[in-house]
Amino acid sequence: MPRFFSVSRKGFDWEPYVFLILFFAIFVPIASVMGISNFFRTIMSTSFDLLINTVFFIMAVAVITGALASVFSEFGVVSLLDKILSPLMTPLYRLPGAASLGIVTTFLSDNPAILSLAKDNEFIRYFKKWQVPLLCNLGTSFGMGLIVSTIMLTYSNKMGVNLFVPVLLGNIGTIFGSIISVRIFSIFTRKHYKDDEVIKEKTVITRKKRPGTVGARFLDSLLEGGKTGVDLGFAIIPGVLIISTFVFLITNGPKEPSLGYQGLAYEGVPVLQYLGSKISWLLDIMFGFKSPKLIAFPLTSLGSTGAALGLIPNFIKENILTANDIAVFTTIGMTWSGYLSTHIAMMDTLNSRKLTSKAILSHTIAGIVAGMITHLMCLIFL
Repeated sequence: MPRFFSVSRKGFDWEPYVFLILFFAIFVPIASVMGISNFFRTIMSTSFDLLINTVFFIMAVAVITGALASVFSEFGVVSLLDKILSPLMTPLYRLPGAASLGIVTTFLSDNPAILSLAKDNEFIRYFKKWQVPLLCNLGTSFGMGLIVSTIMLTYSNKMGVNLFVPVLLGNIGTIFGSIISVRIFSIFTRKHYKDDEVIKEKTVITRKKRPGTVGARFLDSLLEGGKTGVDLGFAIIPGVLIISTFVFLITNGPKEPSLGYQGLAYEGVPVLQYLGSKISWLLDIMFGFKSPKLIAFPLTSLGSTGAALGLIPNFIKENILTANDIAVFTTIGMTWSGYLSTHIAMMDTLNSRKLTSKAILSHTIAGIVAGMITHLMCLIFL
């Protein structure tokens, strides 16, 4: 006999009904305001414009930065930076000097890059058991750093402002955020792991080189790094198109208010703007945001920094972006760097699944505080 209600082994299954209620509660009001036809035309037009004018731009930057990062790694620049940064790691993070290599690696690429180091026996033997999970928050704090910084700098011409100092302050704020995240998380990891012993006896980590001549190594590393940028560009397409399109749907109003909704790209119902206006005083105090629309960037960064970067060109067109906002965006974009979409998988890979909620809590606090610190620095130096 067919049943209307879905029943699981443990009893009534509420999930599909709750999902459908929430789905229709969100999208039906938006579609009713915009009109069904305009609603779907806007979704398609926005996604297409994001793909052509945002994703491919980010991909181009990622290809160049990926190639540069690969060449730096091949010819020992990354190893040199590791040696230079090592004396700072213990007092700041309570981590061994080798952890600085994780910072450099993720800064030049993305969050999961630190996992390849964590799986390297020659690298991980420098760490105590309670320190290994901290690599997740440490690496995530600097994920996509070079890409975020480079893209922010490219907006200098469009904004008519030299953004070097704001981006620099954003990077400094990221360092504060990473220290806060790792330090808070370490409170939980030290309680969880009673064994304070180093995993294995220390050995010297040697730098690996490609075979062949200097010229061949240069070309191989250049092309391989560029390919990594292409892979990253394709990887961010779902996040940019899906998340950014949805954010725009609840951020912007009609492009021409006098004409109403026309089904154009980037139109929507300003729900987020309305909610942001209710706490605009708080956003101004915390981050220096003068427009409630700007809350869309940190919220989007929770799931995808690539998608968050896709919001900036529209902010520039609306002339609501300042140097302070760029600095804060740089900090939050790097510190959070889509951690909600990567933290669970990264913690699972590090065999620390039980500590995932603690890692997320620590990183959430760190991102907010880092943004506030960056805003404070902007008030002093800009």
